[in-house]
Amino acid sequence: MTKEIIYSDEDIGDVKFLTDFLPSPKELKERNENTKITISLSKRSVEYFKREATNNEMQYQKLIRQLLDEYVSHQEKAKKSSQRT
Repeated sequence: MTKEIIYSDEDIGDVKFLTDFLPSPKELKERNENTKITISLSKRSVEYFKREATNNEMQYQKLIRQLLDEYVSHQEKAKKSSQRT
């Protein structure tokens, strides 16, 4: 980045803290049905997933897939919960 960020002491407004609902790479479990796609990810993200996959003795693509599956499950549960109220 070439543009310098200038920080100030301004009020940032209301802050909402969210709980971390995503599991750690170690906690992710195997899934069955897969669809192949092409996706572009940042170099930083790919390096992170490769590093974590190596640390957990798994493939990085599988780690990314399982993380996305967990995210979708969480979102579906949240949507069902909000529709009941």
